[in-house]
Amino acid sequence: MKEYTKNQLRRLRIALMINSDKRNQYILKHQIFKSVGENFFFQPRVIPSDPKLIKFHNNDIITSNVTFVTHDVFHLGLNYLKGKNFSYQAGCIEIMDNVFIGCNSTILKNVRIGPNAIVAAGSVVTKDVPENSVVAGVPAKVIGTFDEYIKKREEENECLSNEELWEKFYKEKEN
Repeated sequence: MKEYTKNQLRRLRIALMINSDKRNQYILKHQIFKSVGENFFFQPRVIPSDPKLIKFHNNDIITSNVTFVTHDVFHLGLNYLKGKNFSYQAGCIEIMDNVFIGCNSTILKNVRIGPNAIVAAGSVVTKDVPENSVVAGVPAKVIGTFDEYIKKREEENECLSNEELWEKFYKEKEN
């Protein structure tokens, strides 16, 4: 079987896996990405078309619907311009140690994130994310530090039942 077809079948199989733990095991077993460190958690079902252009280090958490864009196919549109010949553009993505990427974020080519960085949900990362930072927005910009976030989480570190969560929710809405 040709390598391209084999990779497409692997991508399809990953997309159909409901259980994220099994998806992670499959990704590690078949070395889908260029490299993956220890304590890797990958929740998205969609694997980028060029996964070998992505490296993950240790303790990285990638939540649902995160998109990694390792290429730009706009050359196809540009090539329709009279007398022009633009080439396919691709680039690498590297996720350093202790990175959390929130739901529905998009990471573009030629970006390095972290270490000790948080990408807020819905962000579009177009440039490198500095060490020890929290970024958010479109395009993503630094809104705080990793250490500040950890401190805030330590202060709010309580485990509440569903009923307690609803009580807290309504109490906060009254104020």
